[in-house]
Amino acid sequence: MKIKEFAEVVSGEITGDPEKEITGVSGIRQAKAGDITFVSSAQYIKYLTGSEATCVIVKDVIPNLSIPQIRVINPHYAFARALECFYPKPSHGAGSSSQAFVARSSSIGKDVSIYPFAYVSENAVIGEGSVLMPGTFVGNGSTIGRQCLLYPNVTVREGVTLGDRVIIHSGTVIGSDGFGYVFEKGEHYKIPQVGGVIIEDDVEIGSNVSVDRATTGNTIICKGTKIDNLVQIAHNVTIGQKSLIVAQVGIGGSTDIGDFVVLGGQAGIADHTTIASGTMVAAQSGLKGQVEKGIYAGSPATPHATWLRAQALFVRLPEMNKRIRELEEKISRLEKGDKL
Repeated sequence: MKIKEFAEVVSGEITGDPEKEITGVSGIRQAKAGDITFVSSAQYIKYLTGSEATCVIVKDVIPNLSIPQIRVINPHYAFARALECFYPKPSHGAGSSSQAFVARSSSIGKDVSIYPFAYVSENAVIGEGSVLMPGTFVGNGSTIGRQCLLYPNVTVREGVTLGDRVIIHSGTVIGSDGFGYVFEKGEHYKIPQVGGVIIEDDVEIGSNVSVDRATTGNTIICKGTKIDNLVQIAHNVTIGQKSLIVAQVGIGGSTDIGDFVVLGGQAGIADHTTIASGTMVAAQSGLKGQVEKGIYAGSPATPHATWLRAQALFVRLPEMNKRIRELEEKISRLEKGDKL
């Protein structure tokens, strides 16, 4: 692909020779002849000195650079498009393997790919163009939308609904029982978990994630939300549109999370918490209650600016403690009438 051809793909403006050929895509430090790379921040421009890259994607044209440049509004997005161009997704042959189990009462759409050892239960619905890779389980009455991709060993339990273009990575379980028990006569009596899970369009869920079914009603993940690996989402949780949930986050039951919320890695959200849309939560923070829109950090979480000031004081505590002891000793001597 010539530079000018890729520039058309990303609506970019070219500085330099538009006829040079691009043969690959690479990060800025590893780029070699034929590669296109990108610079998203001025701090990375230094790596272009002596670079063999054939082209670089930039937000603003870099003066005195011999490498051809493509100027775009969002270099990182243009780089993603480059990866799509040079590393297309593998195709999946339509059809159901003879080594898969597909119940007669299930409904299988056009151009569906069902790999060996997948299991499609009674009354399940698989939408057009979806792919079930080896070891995937789809439970009774569950619905998989169009163009979904379920990687090996994904479990979609009964009564689960996936929208269109949902991607679920290996080892994830959708619709596991919610963690509900009542203590009676010295025993933890299991509360039946009879609700479901609804996952809307364009959601992507990482590997080894657990999304619990609701006790009654539904656990809901709204369209466009992206969930990283090893996340726990408890029963009756609602997560709004286009939120980002980073690795090892734990979300307690009946929590309501708004749109465009970001939860950093290992954040813990107590049950029955409400988080306003647009909120950002730093890694390893702990939240509970009614959380207004803002940026939070710490456990228990506080506004980020407050947390930064507290951390600055925290690292000075040994020094401050020493100073306090010295002052206490001086006061004690003064009270006794001793000279300092």
